[in-house]
Amino acid sequence: MSLIEELKKVLGDQNVLIGTDKERYSSDWLGQYQFEPLCVVRPTSTEEVSDIVRLARSFHVNIVPVGGNTGLNGGTHSDNAISISMERMNKIREIRLNSKIAIVEAGVILANLHQIVNENDLMFPLTFGARGSATIGGVLSTNAGGSNVLKYGNTRDLVLGVEIVLPSGEIMNLMSELHKDNSGYCLRDLVIGAEGTLGIITKAVVKLFPKPKAYATAMVAVKSLDSALALLNELQDGTGGAVAAYEYMPKRYIQGHMELSSSSKKPFKKDYEHLVMVELETTVELFSRYGDDGKVLLSSELERILNKNLNEGFILDAHIAQNEEQRLIMWERREAAAEISLLKTPLINNDIAVPLDKVSKFLTAMEKKLPELDPGADVLIVSHLGDGNVHYTVWPSKDDEKHKDKIMEEIENVVLNLGGSFSAEHGIGLSKLSSMERRKDRVSLNVMRQIKNAIDPEGIMNPGKVLPKAN
Repeated sequence: MSLIEELKKVLGDQNVLIGTDKERYSSDWLGQYQFEPLCVVRPTSTEEVSDIVRLARSFHVNIVPVGGNTGLNGGTHSDNAISISMERMNKIREIRLNSKIAIVEAGVILANLHQIVNENDLMFPLTFGARGSATIGGVLSTNAGGSNVLKYGNTRDLVLGVEIVLPSGEIMNLMSELHKDNSGYCLRDLVIGAEGTLGIITKAVVKLFPKPKAYATAMVAVKSLDSALALLNELQDGTGGAVAAYEYMPKRYIQGHMELSSSSKKPFKKDYEHLVMVELETTVELFSRYGDDGKVLLSSELERILNKNLNEGFILDAHIAQNEEQRLIMWERREAAAEISLLKTPLINNDIAVPLDKVSKFLTAMEKKLPELDPGADVLIVSHLGDGNVHYTVWPSKDDEKHKDKIMEEIENVVLNLGGSFSAEHGIGLSKLSSMERRKDRVSLNVMRQIKNAIDPEGIMNPGKVLPKAN
């Protein structure tokens, strides 16, 4: 029997997509990569995933896992391979209120998990603009970051256990619910962030947190990025570490947001160069109470600190959200980043990280260097300023791969001279293979290849991603 026929025996005809049925799985979200999978399969259990992998291995066919397909670096590219869509493995199997964990399948959409745990007065803090389509398996595979890393950490910090189907078809059960387990190598952390190159994540045990009782959110115009960092430290000290998000949106970003939609509104009447969205949150009953002025105490403390800095000339303007509607408008502005980046083409999508106190040095250096490389280039900048992650999107003046790669290489030079990384939260996929080849430590690359070869000796699991070919 053919591979397709064997797969249909395992999954049923309706869950092995061929022909025009697989079209929506044949490009990445940005539209940078077009490809044609051999077929798309949609399992409903770990056992079915295992059967698919064993069949693929016996037929010497490659496998590419697909979650919500919201990645930005071509990680789901699957020419003539089996795409394994996890969309039907979408059950939230259990929520444990006392231990604050959820046991979920890999196809659970992030926003759906948010909704269910919210109904139980809990939260899963990972959040970003694509949460309505991104899946748990996808965010684990890329070790996604998002806007709350400052307080809660990356995805890896939010996971206790995983289940993974290895390239052999074996099922590795790492579904620990323990906060402490020092029994050998941490295989969980190895597969998280591996982008499906070591196996397919099918389930996870994720940490939940108490739902905040109150938020205080504001847009702030600051004199400079250095003054923004000083304000962040003052807010953290003054609120006992209540800052959950600290997002930088300069004037060009605001302009892009205005271009995106006619309903968009400017945060201030005046066009300031440097703007930050700050959000504080608290689970403490005392700070969520209303004071004599009718304001939540947390919001009053934010107002006090901002007024102090305004009077001292360290900030230029501020607007504190007075209700949930105003808060959501601020968040919508920040979470529109991906859509704003698509306003122009071609684009170079950079996702870099530098030490907190060197973000301004990176941007200053690039402000000088980019015009030397491409006088006609435009730039869109948005940053998780609290953790040093800068999304530095370049719109070059010409769509030439060598030209774009030259710009990326210069960005890498600046980043690495500042002790940073060319990849922060989007992963490597296809688009950053050249960066890995140029910049990753040789010994580290060799160790990664040894791990890949040991676990996947036939190289069938999401091949060509993350690791550049050895010379």
